[in-house]
Amino acid sequence: MSRTVLIIDDSPTVRSMVRDQLHQAGLFDHYLEAGDGEEGLEILLREQIDVVLCDLDMPGISGFELLRLMQRENSLREVPVIMLTGHDNQDEKIHGLELGASDYVTKPFDPAELLARVKVQLKIKTLQDKLRRQANTDVLTGLFNRRYLFEELEKERVRAIAGQNDLSIAILDIDHFKKINDTYGHQVGDQVLIAVAERLCLSIEKNEIVARFGGEEFVVVLPGKSSSQARDCIEKIRRATGNKPLVTSPEEVSITLSAGVATLRKGTQKSVDALVKAADEALYLAKESGRNRVEIATEESSPTTTIPRSVPLP
Repeated sequence: MSRTVLIIDDSPTVRSMVRDQLHQAGLFDHYLEAGDGEEGLEILLREQIDVVLCDLDMPGISGFELLRLMQRENSLREVPVIMLTGHDNQDEKIHGLELGASDYVTKPFDPAELLARVKVQLKIKTLQDKLRRQANTDVLTGLFNRRYLFEELEKERVRAIAGQNDLSIAILDIDHFKKINDTYGHQVGDQVLIAVAERLCLSIEKNEIVARFGGEEFVVVLPGKSSSQARDCIEKIRRATGNKPLVTSPEEVSITLSAGVATLRKGTQKSVDALVKAADEALYLAKESGRNRVEIATEESSPTTTIPRSVPLP
């Protein structure tokens, strides 16, 4: 798993010294830098950061103010922040810890101490990530579950708005899944769910997310993809799934998928719930139009036929 550090300091010299020490120790795969708090916040909203090293005294947004801003963002609250300060002031340190800082390093810093403190934060972050994965994983398929999906969707929504990028999602449903269970039994039904999950994982790019939405429904999150690009991606998955039956002993089970695609277009605002609702309505339209197809929810008008989510899709 790749690790990324963000170094925020108005001094290029300090940034270079910190980066060189971390690079020599091989603690991270990617090293990002910002010259002030505002630039640092933009990077935090756009990238997946594992550890932040941030100067306390900076023009514009100070280290304290950056901590406050990070606590307002759900996606940034758990990112460990090590404050860099030239003042050995106990009250300042306590204030920073109360605002959400994870640790402090006093400048001029001792390289060994800096590395030790960063390693501690990385270890904590690794354990937290492991526990989070266990809590956020669907037991049967190994995919992310619904709770994790909504957390990540909100993060991707914030990144898309900050970076002026498209964000598309697709909800996919296995056609006639109840009939598969009734005909072949629930054990084969579970095999179908696992097979579809595996095919979805093999079909996506590294920055994309697949989750089990519930029952026989799956969600694919496609950051940076327009509605047409997302449709093409999901259409390939639909065709590949339909062309490759699941072989079980002694049966061969044909699987088809219906899907609905919705997009948060760059320059627009839309909540996660609204995005999911639009994709859900597009999925229902795909079902109503004969199944085994992909439908897109447009920005101007979502599909006209809607149903309450308490009513199961056939």
